[in-house]
Amino acid sequence: MTERIGSSGSGSTGPDVTSGAADVEAADRTAERGAAHRRGDAASVVLDLAGLDALIAELRRQGLTVVGPVRRDDAITLAELGAADDLPAGWGVETGPGRYRLRRRDDTAVFGHSAGPQSWKAFLHPPHRTLLTVDDDGFHPVPDERPRYAFLGVRPCDLAAIGKLCQVLGERAPFVVATRCTEPGDVCFCASMGCGPDARSGYDIALTERIDGHGHRFLADAGSPAGELVLGRLPADPADQRDEELARSDVEAARQRMGRAMPGPDLRDLLAANRDSAHWERVAERCLACGNCTMVCPTCFCVTVEDVTDLADGHAERRRRWASCFEVDFSRLHGGPVRASVAARYRQWMSHKLSTWYDQFGTSGCVGCGRCVAWCPAGIDITEEAAALARGVP
Repeated sequence: MTERIGSSGSGSTGPDVTSGAADVEAADRTAERGAAHRRGDAASVVLDLAGLDALIAELRRQGLTVVGPVRRDDAITLAELGAADDLPAGWGVETGPGRYRLRRRDDTAVFGHSAGPQSWKAFLHPPHRTLLTVDDDGFHPVPDERPRYAFLGVRPCDLAAIGKLCQVLGERAPFVVATRCTEPGDVCFCASMGCGPDARSGYDIALTERIDGHGHRFLADAGSPAGELVLGRLPADPADQRDEELARSDVEAARQRMGRAMPGPDLRDLLAANRDSAHWERVAERCLACGNCTMVCPTCFCVTVEDVTDLADGHAERRRRWASCFEVDFSRLHGGPVRASVAARYRQWMSHKLSTWYDQFGTSGCVGCGRCVAWCPAGIDITEEAAALARGVP
């Protein structure tokens, strides 16, 4: 038996909350995050590489599994960090529609790259999970045994995605060390979605990396009491006004170098008004319906639930795995699939992401990370498709 759940299914994924407490967690950290930053009363400090290493060590001492960017399999992916040396120092990326390549930087920046193929969704909403087992003794729910995470190096687009995904799934956000973006990629458009390149809230600690004649350093500020507690335990120097001005300047420069932008008109109305546009068929001529865009998207949450039985010993399991609205059977009802054509499935994905997500969750489902553009084998660009609709292409 298979049940599909998601943007077009019969419900939501429901809570899947990790348990446990740590002394770096407040009672309601989601509400508190970013409050100090918004008030402007959080003192910034400057960390060097040794301080960054101490940050990772402190989070591990608190019993948290620290996850951050690493260089692996010719990409910047996410994995557990043991020390700052694990970060991808000196590596950047080149992106474009259907293109992603690592490149050597001319410096040793550890956060000098744009979004990679993997998002933090894989840790908040695992791709595969066994929900329960069944044997002669009955049903046995499988406990969620994920570790308590600290995410380090979260870019502003992904910071927004974590907030959206936690809202959808009923998750409590992990400890988050964000990094303000100073290196946007060619496919990035977070500025036009209001999700970057600055990180204004939703984090426990935010870093801005800078390398110049004064060395390799990170301007750090706390966005929650938990973040203040951790920063207070690190070797750091007080930030001066020039440090803060340079950090703001770097982030603003990144805004100006953003590679893409969504069109200006209200996307909700734009998508609703173009439900019957012939443009969807033109997109479908290129779209492979492979689902890559939904797999790399940091906010797509659709799943399928399958019951699997071993006839030899009578053992059965109920498993949940990621699914995609591009699968022809995802919308299958008793009479067949609701969206049999590729055009209908692409329209569903784009319309939900940019329009009807507002009706469900009060916000857009897109954060402008550009992953769907870079990892589409056909090079389909969601910003170009939205712009075509805005131009009134017949």
